[in-house]
Amino acid sequence: MVVTQHKSKKSVTGARYKDYRKKKLYEKGSEATLTKIDKRKVLRIRGKGGNIKARLITSDIANVFDAKTKKYEKVKVKSVIENPASSHFIRRNIITKGAIIETEKGKAKVTSRPGQDGAINAVLIS
Repeated sequence: MVVTQHKSKKSVTGARYKDYRKKKLYEKGSEATLTKIDKRKVLRIRGKGGNIKARLITSDIANVFDAKTKKYEKVKVKSVIENPASSHFIRRNIITKGAIIETEKGKAKVTSRPGQDGAINAVLIS
């Protein structure tokens, strides 16, 4: 099955529309990349116009910004404490933007989109 982003196949009344053309490449979507905690694994995907997206499949290292010292540091990720995207992601240790992770330096909030950026960037909160 191909994930696409175009108009619905059904009308408001429930009647089915006939396909007037094939699916186009620019309508192509994808399944969500659920970044987990493990040894770093990156999947490179070619986008439209030859762009390359780095999908972070797994990673155990985060670039953590410390506001006191105003410096970034590579720190090991222990677990996911909170995730506003889904409460089920906490149990499965899935990292998305806005997730609060436990690191060696303390708690940090993820500011990047690991499934699209290819890195876990976070800001220290305690």
